[in-house]
Amino acid sequence: MSKTIAVNAGSSTVKFKLFDMPSENVVAEGLIERIGMDKGHAKIKFGDGQVHEDERKFADHGEAVQYLLDQLISLKIVQTYDEITAVGHRIVAGGEFFKDSAVIDDDVMKKIDELSEYAPLHNPAELEGIKAFKKVLPDAFAVAVFDTSFHSDMPKMNALYSVPYEWYEKYGARRYGAHGTSHRYVAQRAAEMLGKPLDKLKLITCHLGAGASITAIKNGKSFDTSMGFSPLAGITMATRSGDVDPSLVNFMEHKLNIDSDEMIDILNHKSGLLGISGVSSDMRDVQAVADKGNQRAQLALDIDENTVVKYIGSYLAELNGADAIVFTAGVGENDKEFRQTIADRLSFFGVGVDPKKNDVRGVERDISSDDAKIKVLLIPTNEELMIVKDIERLRKAAK
Repeated sequence: MSKTIAVNAGSSTVKFKLFDMPSENVVAEGLIERIGMDKGHAKIKFGDGQVHEDERKFADHGEAVQYLLDQLISLKIVQTYDEITAVGHRIVAGGEFFKDSAVIDDDVMKKIDELSEYAPLHNPAELEGIKAFKKVLPDAFAVAVFDTSFHSDMPKMNALYSVPYEWYEKYGARRYGAHGTSHRYVAQRAAEMLGKPLDKLKLITCHLGAGASITAIKNGKSFDTSMGFSPLAGITMATRSGDVDPSLVNFMEHKLNIDSDEMIDILNHKSGLLGISGVSSDMRDVQAVADKGNQRAQLALDIDENTVVKYIGSYLAELNGADAIVFTAGVGENDKEFRQTIADRLSFFGVGVDPKKNDVRGVERDISSDDAKIKVLLIPTNEELMIVKDIERLRKAAK
């Protein structure tokens, strides 16, 4: 039986899910982390709750991928490499080159490399992952699935910034967004749950995790999204600031006597919930401390909640209403209090959540109150499955 592997390579990690095809059942998943460091760690889950863990040095992505594939055989998850007939790679930045997922060839790899300046922490590592898998599985059907492609056809009134138009023409300065694969997946599931064609719906999808973004979807397409040129913009996140006045950035660079690279690092890694609370980047930790009276922790939660409400409210205005609001990702799927609070603050628009229906974690469910004019759906995201579906779609088209 053939298998397809969905891969997400980071600067020092390789995450994967292995699917049996055509059933799309997950047969193994795992993570290799701390690649390039003295002590790496590998974890593979498979079978009936079985787990394989190992600590060893992985010099680079090539060595990590070779180890992973060898372990799949050693653990009898696959019999031979040839059993894996397709590989899907999650790529953050597709720029304006890629408006859809793409079959990987030399030209695609070259463009992913060229787009590294748009996502310097992601694209280079993801390209290394592509090369590593191609070396071991040269005959596997390989596909790149881009976080940005879902947003590539946003109306220009939402995609462009109010800066000199030549910046867009010459340098590609525009809003690219992110989490497109997740937004696309939950939008499709929402249409199925509502029993209506996706191209007839207006949806607001909320991918609320450590990285978080909100997207307005009109007639099945991204209409507007909270992240911008990079994933730094938009709502408050775990360690990312979200929207900040550029003049404040310049002001603080002078006050702190730092350069723009150091400032971007602060805005990406030392801001958001962590920066405001001074406690943690994890909402659960911040909430626990806030419950004990920590005012900065409570302020962090209030600011986070408020930015989500602002974006949903603005998208309700842009779309002239919505059929449903969808919650997904770590916080969206698991924090019932956060979902309830957001819905309560949007009650003026006809948004309502039933507390009993909402009393779940990570379960696909319509959690709307009976009198809600706008449905509220909880849909666990599945980006890896979306990657697999894109592979099959492109494989059929290539025949």
